[in-house]
Amino acid sequence: MLSNKLAVELDDQVPGAPVAALEPAAASRSIGASVRAYVALTKPRVIELLLITTIPVMFLAAGGVPPLSTVLLTFAFGWMSAGAANAINCYIDRDIDAKMRRTRRRPLARAQVTPARALVFGITLAVVSTVGFALAVNLVSAAMSLFAILFYIFVYSLLLKRRTSQNIVWGGIAGCMPVLIGWAAITGGLDWAPLVLFGVVFLWTPPHTWTLAMRYREDYAAVKVPMLPVVASETRVIVESLVYTYATVACSLALWPVAGMGPVYGVSALVLGAVFLAEGHRLLHAVRTGLTGVHLRPMRFFHLSNVYLALLFTAVAVDPLLY
Repeated sequence: MLSNKLAVELDDQVPGAPVAALEPAAASRSIGASVRAYVALTKPRVIELLLITTIPVMFLAAGGVPPLSTVLLTFAFGWMSAGAANAINCYIDRDIDAKMRRTRRRPLARAQVTPARALVFGITLAVVSTVGFALAVNLVSAAMSLFAILFYIFVYSLLLKRRTSQNIVWGGIAGCMPVLIGWAAITGGLDWAPLVLFGVVFLWTPPHTWTLAMRYREDYAAVKVPMLPVVASETRVIVESLVYTYATVACSLALWPVAGMGPVYGVSALVLGAVFLAEGHRLLHAVRTGLTGVHLRPMRFFHLSNVYLALLFTAVAVDPLLY
């Protein structure tokens, strides 16, 4: 009935256009919009970052090029796993997403998908990804994938996010799990190398997220989410971010001896780390000279942190191919 009404309305605007001819186009647009809405629930840009850390670790675990079938299966089920957690997070945060500039265009905030369907979609992805990992990859990767989903939903989204300024510090553990999943997909177990890379992502997450939260501080404050920039001064946020940045770089360098990496990774980690730290010090200098708010340009650090992680893990993948 709804499609007929839409067709009639369109017919009124286009004289002579037959209703029957317009119905398929309207239906096609409706299906396309629904597909885009469900894809958006999975937060594809966030998933891209997670997969950037997964696949390079598989090269390191294999000591070269990993089996293509394992890579593709891990990629597919890893996407579903992360998408499941993100979709359920959208369901949980639908009340605050509608009020924040950064999130108000998400499908639930715009009523493009009903909350019930979003929840069912997320649970379905979680089940399919876990079963898929167990049957097509191995049980270790399946267990860690399930742990990541449950941790993100129950520990971060429901327990920490709205209660403590340390929410992203501990909640970020879920975002570190793809490193372990990628390694386990190849080896069936764990080792020190993936644990070091887990540490890199864990330490990288707070400054990455806090600089984004500095840009949207008013949004988080309005919905009473106590991100560190909401409850602390800009100086404190930047100092703590810089401490975590130093720790990130130090941890990245630890991989060099621990995994027996070659000079490509070592030099890359040194150069990327120096650039990353320089940007952190720029922020610190800016706040100490009296700059505040957008004049600090925190998003410059945020975007650079993305580049840093992507290039560092690219070096993780390339190094085993050369040495």
